[in-house]
Amino acid sequence: MDEEACDKTIEDDSPKHPHKPGIGLALGSGMARGFSHIGVLKVLRRHGIAPTIVTGTSIGAVVGAAYLAGKLDDLESWALSLNRMKILSYMDFRVRSAGLVGGHRLQALLKQNFKDMEIEDLPYPFIAIASDLITGHEVWMRKGSLIEAMTASFSLPGVFPPVERNHRLLIDGALVNPVPVAPAQAMGARMTIAVDLNADIMGKSAKPGQTYQTVAGFDIFNDKDVPPDQQKKISSPLTRRLFRRQENNPSLFGVMVSALSIVQDRLTRSRLAGDPPDIHIKPYIGHIGLLEFEKAAELIALGEEAAEKAIPDIKEAMEVFLPPHYS
Repeated sequence: MDEEACDKTIEDDSPKHPHKPGIGLALGSGMARGFSHIGVLKVLRRHGIAPTIVTGTSIGAVVGAAYLAGKLDDLESWALSLNRMKILSYMDFRVRSAGLVGGHRLQALLKQNFKDMEIEDLPYPFIAIASDLITGHEVWMRKGSLIEAMTASFSLPGVFPPVERNHRLLIDGALVNPVPVAPAQAMGARMTIAVDLNADIMGKSAKPGQTYQTVAGFDIFNDKDVPPDQQKKISSPLTRRLFRRQENNPSLFGVMVSALSIVQDRLTRSRLAGDPPDIHIKPYIGHIGLLEFEKAAELIALGEEAAEKAIPDIKEAMEVFLPPHYS
């Protein structure tokens, strides 16, 4: 494929899978809101709906990989165990590097669960989306290290350092394709289901008493949130500077995340207009901050709620796109 002509790169030849393409599932980016993907997948599994092609961007790549690797329940258990202190413990902050967070602690966590798994080891085709830092091209990762592909897909610029892979510097795929429907279609999916985490515009309103929208939702160093003795145990001067905010102003990290949210929202609308899915699932999660990982239970429940509402449409679409003679 000519990358200059299409402004995207299929990283390498597609692995050969014996399964006939059926349902393609595109899991979108959205940081903490990505836990709602778990709820969607639980509902699909409950109704016997099994995607045979999975594509994911950022947190969508992580959840999609966990699903195909048979580790969705493990991911859910881990997500439900998170609190703000535990989240911060995974952040190894660096000053002199290409990202504020080194990512070594998260890498160790991924290795503990996925070990040396390759994308080819998964039972169905999987594509993780990343962005080429130099060219801006969209990169589809379909072979090689699963952990490396997931890490590249969620390497938010300024937060995590770029991932060097196949002589490229790769960063968060949300910058080019927040909800990767096109890759699923290109892989031959007969019907596509997209889970869009950036559709709930009305939910992004400010909370009572605030003069700005709560997009990040991770203002951890307010005295009312964390007792001073605990702040000393888990914080450094850099950490406090990143997350501390004035009463009616976002933190530095909040500004960075809000900027990404704007990019994702606008780009998602554009990409889905050009590559519309057959089923569009949109959980109402805009009221939850992009960094509020401790709200996993609520996010999973809201993902389940959105998926249950879509089940009649999914089954109707399956009758059209996957008739009984298609096997």
